[in-house]
Amino acid sequence: MAIIRLALASLWNRRTTAGLTVLAIALSVMMLLGVEKLRRDAREAFTNTLSGTDLIVGARGGSTQLLLYSVFRIGDATSNVSWRSYQELSAHRRVRWSVPLSLGDSHRGYRVLGTTRDYFQHYRYGGGQALRFEDGEPFAEVLDAVLGSEVARRLGYRVGNPIVVAHGAGEVALTEHDDKPFEVVGILAPTGTPVDRTVHVSLQGIEAIHVGWEGGAPPRGGALSALGAPPQDLTPKTITAFLLGLDSKIAIFSMQRDINAYRREPLQAIIPGVALTQLWEFIGAAENALLAISLMVVVTGLLGMLVLILASLEARRREMAVLRSVGARPTHVFALFMSEAGLLACAGAALGVALLYAALAAARPVAANLLGLRLPLTGLSPHEWMILGAVVGAAILAGAIPAVRAYRRALSDGLSVNL
Repeated sequence: MAIIRLALASLWNRRTTAGLTVLAIALSVMMLLGVEKLRRDAREAFTNTLSGTDLIVGARGGSTQLLLYSVFRIGDATSNVSWRSYQELSAHRRVRWSVPLSLGDSHRGYRVLGTTRDYFQHYRYGGGQALRFEDGEPFAEVLDAVLGSEVARRLGYRVGNPIVVAHGAGEVALTEHDDKPFEVVGILAPTGTPVDRTVHVSLQGIEAIHVGWEGGAPPRGGALSALGAPPQDLTPKTITAFLLGLDSKIAIFSMQRDINAYRREPLQAIIPGVALTQLWEFIGAAENALLAISLMVVVTGLLGMLVLILASLEARRREMAVLRSVGARPTHVFALFMSEAGLLACAGAALGVALLYAALAAARPVAANLLGLRLPLTGLSPHEWMILGAVVGAAILAGAIPAVRAYRRALSDGLSVNL
């Protein structure tokens, strides 16, 4: 304990340079743990987006592309799936439930999803959690809409408000279906998934607002009344993709082969978990680059600490000699330098963790609103504790270099007077 008290007094005497060293280590620890936490939270957010769905079916193309536009609402499909094919595959003896998805329109930058009421019954996220309504109920009429929590919160919508859907998926609406506004009948509870940023309407509603829009152009001669058309006229001809739940996990691969070999039109079926793994392999290079940058920052911080202690070694020659003259052994001098390195490392690590959680608390609203990414303020994982321990251990090992040099100093070194 005497060595620790002496080390604390020595560091306090050099508090300015010691403080800068602690700050450098803290920033490096904050960056390294921050990147690790973001990697873990982003992976969990992606993994928790869809649960309980055995297959996603869409037009033949890339599996990652199908996953992105059908689940994450990123990008667009190169082709659609015919309604007849959807009905035929949904009637397969191994299919327990199916949910059609129709994308292509938007509302003030948020994607509009056409589907059925089965979506609210079968869609699962976060390890099997069902969708819950914060207010209202699922759509029942043709022009009813159910909003994700973020859409309702950021745009200030409540149940009963009218909304106008725009043609296309861009943030700037060039053509709006203002002749057939939807009415908000439900608002979903937050999920931390793309569901929060989606406007849900019925497939019949999607068809209704596009009556007369042959070739993607608005109808001539004014708006047409879709509500007066017979119900069968609002049956969709195509959809973007659909989700399948099977009666057994054993049937997944055989059903996937059957869909990939479907003769009526070129389709593909992907397993969500496998597609997510491929997606993470695709972005793994970016993850590794961030990790490498963080490690270099940590090394820079440790080198700064090493330079500080080495630079102070020459200035402290007389101090070490005085300690030796009053009875301190070389091992005591060695322990003093190692204690200083350990105290700097521990203080920097503690400050880095505190800065990390302060930054996470400040970034949570921004990440949720702009990226839809939840940053939970959870404790450090065992892996993160190992990283923190490795940084502290590396700092103590770096402190061994000046400690050995101080240990080898002779008693007379530092007591001589240069004339």
